[in-house]
Amino acid sequence: MRVLVTGGAGYIGSHAAKALAKAGHEPLVLDNLTAGHRWAVKWGRLFDWDLADAVKLPQLLEKEQVDAVLHFAASLLVGESVQKPRKYYWNNVVNTLHLLDAMLEAGVQRIVFSSSAATYGNPQKVPIPEDHPKEPVNPYGETKLAMERALQWYGNAYGLKWVALRYFNAAGADPDGELGESHDPEEHLIPLTLRAALGQRPHVEIYGTDYPTPDGTAVRDYIHVTDLADAHVRALEYLANGGISRALNLGTGRGYSVREVINAAGKISSHPVPFREGPRRAGDPPVLVADARLAGTALGWKPQHSELETIIRDAWNWHSKGDREK
Repeated sequence: MRVLVTGGAGYIGSHAAKALAKAGHEPLVLDNLTAGHRWAVKWGRLFDWDLADAVKLPQLLEKEQVDAVLHFAASLLVGESVQKPRKYYWNNVVNTLHLLDAMLEAGVQRIVFSSSAATYGNPQKVPIPEDHPKEPVNPYGETKLAMERALQWYGNAYGLKWVALRYFNAAGADPDGELGESHDPEEHLIPLTLRAALGQRPHVEIYGTDYPTPDGTAVRDYIHVTDLADAHVRALEYLANGGISRALNLGTGRGYSVREVINAAGKISSHPVPFREGPRRAGDPPVLVADARLAGTALGWKPQHSELETIIRDAWNWHSKGDREK
């Protein structure tokens, strides 16, 4: 298949482009490079423009004879979404609607949508299944949920086929060392911890030490970015083979605390990780862990790289060699 990868110069999108090429598909990367990186586009041609251009989108899909779309292009910082909800609704909702309309105009009927565990909000039970109530606590989660609902209605009305993949905590780096995580600003725990180990920042912050967890720090389900990329390829092939539209969790079903991550990073890097304890952040649940059994059943997907030590080792190999402008 020829697949348009929106946001394909970003962290997860670039790994997905590599996975597509490895599986024998042809990725085409659409990215305005505001958050993505030109150096990350190593598989497929780059179209350096924006989803807001509703005129060029259907022309691109038709001219390039695109068969399906992997949609990663979105704003993704939870804290920023609270401060700048306008940005998030325009980019994550309006621009995604431009994409869906362009697909309909060009006759492209299949999309795999990058969604999030943020659609659930504060969990009522753990591990979290797909039918858990959806009560987002920030604009980022609201915009992802809004687009999941739009996909359902577009599917009902226009025959669009879709899979929405709800990530838990994406982490790690390409095991071959070709790609990795490079955000500015960086808000994810593992790269922040490794940068502290490298002396690139004074410490890593622990937000809350009084949670009802074994060591008092928040627990999260970390999923290797290579396993996420594999799930997207499988979801695409699932739709091509007639699979029904649905939302699926991507996680391991195993959570690790902040302290466990810091300790593992120190051991793997052989560098002490300075940390500072602070108060909880508003809206941070004590535990977020996925029930991802449906993804296994529907896609035949099973995480292969998502042991915490593997995630941190691959990330360390990336960050210790310099994580920018590879």
